[in-house]
Amino acid sequence: MGRFAGIFLARLRGLMPDELNSTEFSALLVPHRHFSLLAQRRATMIVNRVRLFAFLFAVLTPLWAVIDYFAFPLPLWFALGALRFSASIAFILVVVHYRPSGSLGNAYRAMALLFAIPTLFYVASHQLLSGYSLAGMSAAIATGYAFLPFVLLAGLSIFPLSLFESALFAAPILLAQFLAGMLNWGALDWPTFAGAFWLLALITGVSTLAGMSQLAFMIALVRQAIRDPLTGVFSRCSGEESLDLQFTIAQRSNAALSLAFIDLDHFKSINDSFGHEAGDVVLKEAASTIARYLRRGDMLVRWGGEEFVLILPNTDHLQAQTVMARLRQNGFGRRPDQAPVTASIGLSELKADRCDDWRKLIEIADRRMYVAKRRGRNQVCDSDDHSAGRAYQTGEAVVNYQAIVPAGEL
Repeated sequence: MGRFAGIFLARLRGLMPDELNSTEFSALLVPHRHFSLLAQRRATMIVNRVRLFAFLFAVLTPLWAVIDYFAFPLPLWFALGALRFSASIAFILVVVHYRPSGSLGNAYRAMALLFAIPTLFYVASHQLLSGYSLAGMSAAIATGYAFLPFVLLAGLSIFPLSLFESALFAAPILLAQFLAGMLNWGALDWPTFAGAFWLLALITGVSTLAGMSQLAFMIALVRQAIRDPLTGVFSRCSGEESLDLQFTIAQRSNAALSLAFIDLDHFKSINDSFGHEAGDVVLKEAASTIARYLRRGDMLVRWGGEEFVLILPNTDHLQAQTVMARLRQNGFGRRPDQAPVTASIGLSELKADRCDDWRKLIEIADRRMYVAKRRGRNQVCDSDDHSAGRAYQTGEAVVNYQAIVPAGEL
């Protein structure tokens, strides 16, 4: 299986050589490799397109009853009309009930309902039509009902879906087609049925490729929109969006959320002495060095100039101190004269600092960063009380960290 996935990814790279980088192709296969901002924006797009699709179905589904009236016997028309009315109400409920929330779970539920409604309609209408012997125009109109699965599978192409997601949503429709054939086992025309099923599978493949192409294009666009062009880390705009999301999640789940405001020391002197190009090199190396030692889920943001913000989800104050110790131990790169780059860092944490807004979290960390600068730079400030250390309970031991932590003590 792993070898097949590798071959498949290699083929994808050949088809889209300039759209995605080598680490992004796996995101076309499964959704769990998507970073949070991409997942949030993709979920919003999926729900918007579900509502558009549902609106069109809500309008067109009952209108077809006019054609049925002239083609079918009155009892069949009434039965199909009741099905159409029920399906139309269900589509309207999807339009009214679902709103973009940025949650993929919500988007999946909306898509599942969107495709479940016509799939159930198809199975039920197939059973009704099979109970009548229709000929001429009536038979031709009845044949049109058999095209509903083709429409649904073709509709998958408007959604930016991974390979796994496309297969997951296509499977029930293919199963419904197979089930409809099995229910008419005695009168089944096997060559026609096999040909129709093969065509459905072919449409599924085309729709899957179309959805993956949309996803690839979206990944590339989101990457360009949310990344700082110089350092490659997240831009301030995307950082604010992500911080807002992480703050909301932390509040709802009563989880920890820490934030580090990092300012490279004496950076202006690098630009003044060695030029802005040298300063850019130092910035890129600092960002790369910090990012190399982060955990999965941590987020590094270029806040402006030589300032970076590090978002640490599910990280309390003590754990954030450990992260800072690791970062400072590995350093922030080298200046053009090969002297080590140092940083002044301010730490804040949602619970410890009793923040009710993510902007307050930024404000506290920023203020403490300036305290670290005033007290000599190259240190971490994690408290507004500078006269005493702070105690943290870790099991049975109590570890004391000074509010201002000089580099030599970490």
